[in-house]
Amino acid sequence: MKYMIASDIHGSSYYCQKLMDAYKYEKPDRLILLGDILYHGPRNDLPKDYAPKKVIEMLNSISDSILCVRGNCDCEVDQMVLNFPCLADYSALDINGLFIYCTHGHLEPVKLKMGDILLSGHTHIPAIEDRDGIIYMNPGSVSIPKENSPHSYMILEDCVFTWKDLETLSQYRYKEFPKSK
Repeated sequence: MKYMIASDIHGSSYYCQKLMDAYKYEKPDRLILLGDILYHGPRNDLPKDYAPKKVIEMLNSISDSILCVRGNCDCEVDQMVLNFPCLADYSALDINGLFIYCTHGHLEPVKLKMGDILLSGHTHIPAIEDRDGIIYMNPGSVSIPKENSPHSYMILEDCVFTWKDLETLSQYRYKEFPKSK
């Protein structure tokens, strides 16, 4: 299966449309959203073309493909307008023998084991780091990237994580894991 991973849309219809274009290009089986879908939050400036109702319409059009966790800017009213569950604090996935703990990143994660993957957004900075044997990965932000990083998303396919620039759809980083036997 092919997974597309994105975070921190923050209500930007412009960048959500870019994400939808990338979704059509990539043709993933599932889109994993790591929170902060509709609201920009009090610490962020308004993203380009802030229009949460348009973001709702776009995401609801592919709701059967979305797995989503709650970000610190998401709330109960968002669930009233989105046609996919969006209020879980985390999701745990076992994909090709990789244990992947998905969360937004603003809450303390559960105890993970050596070799597990912690996948989160929140910082708006693409990352891959070894944190005492736990692999931390962040796709960056769709709409409000920080530290001069690109507007970005990730692809997971055949145990390979690829970071891609949302504007150009070009790869700029990857991490391969051994396939389980």
